[in-house]
Amino acid sequence: MEKYVVTLSRQFASMGRVIAQKMSKELAIEYYDRDIVEETSRRTGQPVPEISSREEQGGSIFSNHKYPLGMGLISMQEEIFHVQSNIIRDLANQSSCIIVGRCADYVLRDIPRCLNIYVYAPYEARLKNCTELLGMDEKTARQMIREVDRVRDNYRLHYCGGIRSVLAHRDVMINSARFSLDQTAHILSGIVKEAFWD
Repeated sequence: MEKYVVTLSRQFASMGRVIAQKMSKELAIEYYDRDIVEETSRRTGQPVPEISSREEQGGSIFSNHKYPLGMGLISMQEEIFHVQSNIIRDLANQSSCIIVGRCADYVLRDIPRCLNIYVYAPYEARLKNCTELLGMDEKTARQMIREVDRVRDNYRLHYCGGIRSVLAHRDVMINSARFSLDQTAHILSGIVKEAFWD
């Protein structure tokens, strides 16, 4: 079978990462998420926690206020995005795989055998996932949803050529609250099979 790539972007607490893991098992292909952070750490010489704390803050108002005088934050974020983009391209060239987040849909926009998925869920469903599945108290959950949504939106706007539409570079969008996580993964895996399996 000819190689293909699936990218999966997601709203915070829509359980997109879990869905991607389930898809990788059903499709018998590799799944990359935290591995990208670890490889970024190896290539840049920066500790994993440092990469994790900075990788999705690029161009955000939050990051500019957090470090108002500079201190190399923006240049480090630019380097992280550049390195991660190279890692994503390397992974896409190796074998069929699923890549989670990090604007992979935009980074791989010129690859023909690439399916870009976006997983979302209504606010109340995400809040429930935070408290019941991720173990947060409600106040923390509401704050995390608000902050992570904002940071991810700013990150995408900054690194994807000013794109504002959630539809850009995405082929399939699915509400993960409409189905169980297993069902969502199965539906998406079926779409991947229809698109790429001979």
